[in-house]
Amino acid sequence: MGDVAMTVPVIMALVHQHPQLKITVVSRIFFKPIFQNIPNVDFFPVYVHHEHKGFLGLFRLYKDLKSKGIIEIADLHNVLRSKVIRTLFAMRGTKTAYVDKGRAGKTALTRAENKIFKQLPTMFERHAKVFEQLGYPIDLSHPVFIKKQNLDLETIHLTGDIPKEEAAKWIGIAPFAQYDSKVYPLDLMQQVIDKLAENATYKILLFGGGKKEIGLLDSLSNQRENVINCAGKINFKQELQLISNLDLMLSMDSGNAHIAAMFGVKVITLWGATHPFAGFSPFHQPLENTLGPDRNLFPKLPTSVYGNKKVEGYESAMRTILPATIIEKITTSLK
Repeated sequence: MGDVAMTVPVIMALVHQHPQLKITVVSRIFFKPIFQNIPNVDFFPVYVHHEHKGFLGLFRLYKDLKSKGIIEIADLHNVLRSKVIRTLFAMRGTKTAYVDKGRAGKTALTRAENKIFKQLPTMFERHAKVFEQLGYPIDLSHPVFIKKQNLDLETIHLTGDIPKEEAAKWIGIAPFAQYDSKVYPLDLMQQVIDKLAENATYKILLFGGGKKEIGLLDSLSNQRENVINCAGKINFKQELQLISNLDLMLSMDSGNAHIAAMFGVKVITLWGATHPFAGFSPFHQPLENTLGPDRNLFPKLPTSVYGNKKVEGYESAMRTILPATIIEKITTSLK
C-alpha cells in the first residue's frame, strides 16, 4: 500500500503540469479509491489470482491494456509482472520507461561494515525520473495535494463530525507495520496515547487491520472517550476520507504515513530497522519529523531497506525513542 500511495504525489504533479495527458493506473482493485479524486486519471484493475494469473494472464492483461489505446508505459514498480507487461508493449514499439530502485546505494546504506550513511534519492524523485524519460519533466517543489474529502454518515457516526473549533485536533495513530522491526513497542505507544488523551481537545483515531491488530488497538484505546479504534469499522474508502481530515498522523515506516502525506497532512514517522535515508520518507515532510533510535547505541542501523532483516541485539532499538520525545514533537507540530 505504501508503494502505491507514494506514486500519488508524482501523478498529481504530472497531471497538473501536463494536463494534456490521460493516465491509466494499473494496480490491484483494492487500491482504486486512492486514485478516484485525481483529474485525468482512470484505473484499470489487475486480478493477479484470477484472470491475470501467470504468463497467460499477463498476456491477457497486455491485450486488455492495448485495446485502451495506451501509447506509453511508465513502470513505477519494476518487478517481474510489470517487466513482462512493459516488454510486451516494447516489442510492438511502445515507448517505455521504468524506475531505478537504486539497489546498490541501499545495500551500501544498510550493510553492517563500511556503511555509507547518506541520503539517497527519494522514491518520488525516482518516479519523477521515469516520466522525465518519457518526455514529461516534473517539478515536485510546489506540490499539489488531494483535497480533503467529505465524511459519510457511517464515518461521522463513528468519529463525530469534523471539528469546527481551531483548538480541536484530530490525531491519527497507525502503530503497526509489515515487519516487527518497524513497530514501536506497544507499551510505550500506550504511554503516548494515554498522555495525548489527557488533552480533551484532541481526538485520537487508531488505524490498523486484521483481527489481531483490532484487538490490540482496542486495548490501546483504553476505553477513553476521545480515543477511537477505527480498524474493522469502516472500509478503505472511508479510511481515506477520514485520514484526509486529520491534523496529524503518527505512523511507523508504513503505508498509512504515505496515505496521510498524499493529502498534505502533517506526518510524524517512527523508524526502527529502516531509515528515511533509503528514500521512503513521506512526501514533503521535514526530516525532523522522522524519529529514529539512538545510532550511538545501535551503530549498524539502518539494518534493512524494508525491515525484513533482523539483527541480533537490535530488537529493543526503538525503545531509545522516548514517549516524551514523540509527545513533544506532536504537540509542537500541532501549534
